[in-house]
Amino acid sequence: MLLLLVFVFGCNQKAHKKVTKKVQIDTLQGRSLLGTPLVSEQLKPLHEKKVAQYKKALAEYQNDSLNADKVIWLGRRMAYLGDYQKAIDIYTKGIETFHDDPRFYRHRGHRFISIRQLDRAIDDLEKAATLIKGTEDEVEPDGIPNRLNRPVSSLHTNIYYHLGLAYYLKGNWPKALEHFQNCLNATTNDDMRVAATHWLYMILHRMESPKEAEKLLEPITEEMDIIENDGYHRLLLFYKGLLKEGALRKNGSVGASEAVQYGIAHWYHYNGNLEKAKSLYTDLIETGHWPAFGYIAAEAELSRWPD
Repeated sequence: MLLLLVFVFGCNQKAHKKVTKKVQIDTLQGRSLLGTPLVSEQLKPLHEKKVAQYKKALAEYQNDSLNADKVIWLGRRMAYLGDYQKAIDIYTKGIETFHDDPRFYRHRGHRFISIRQLDRAIDDLEKAATLIKGTEDEVEPDGIPNRLNRPVSSLHTNIYYHLGLAYYLKGNWPKALEHFQNCLNATTNDDMRVAATHWLYMILHRMESPKEAEKLLEPITEEMDIIENDGYHRLLLFYKGLLKEGALRKNGSVGASEAVQYGIAHWYHYNGNLEKAKSLYTDLIETGHWPAFGYIAAEAELSRWPD
């Protein structure tokens, strides 16, 4: 009995150490579209909640590593720590077992965008879009819940949204238009409606179809039921002339600043004020958070800017 207790206690201690040892991430994640290093901040005490969530996901994965949900959540929690490369490795391992599960390609494609590997992102997200054809959509649970703890996106809308974004960053306007339209068609709430509409509006202007772009704004109102995408909502109100630029900048919500900054800069861009647009893109790169989509879009613009 004594030997058995020693053995069990030893095993428990080993499992405990596996999960509770100090979490470190790889800070160098890749290179931006401008060739500069993409560096994540090493974990600090202020990241305690995210670390605890990651450890919980790791423990659950270790208890049931053949459960697709557990693998996906481990990858998501790793990405929330800022280690996108390790998250990609987790999804890649998951694909070996769950090669027909579109969620793995959706999440890996998202993180390929984060580290600027756009062609690989497109490959993954196109695969995910193929796998969901003819299937019923499902709500995608939030890893970082909004103020109402009510998810606003789904598997289908997230696949089309990220695929449209990847093509947008490549400057492939027709393909970006196609998939953001797919996203808009699949959405069932105002949050995703304003997100998809915002990108579609910008794409149509880049395709020199301003009348079609303006038509998109017709159903956009101040009274829409917006939970988390108020940055996109307010940008659309700005495009519609219902909000001034100063108010748009001043009242930006937390987490929307890069999106708002890019939207304003891009507005100057397609309205022909290239000097102002370039200045605003540059300001965003100097002050913004590099994983944000607005930041990546500003990089994309500057990477192909004429000399």
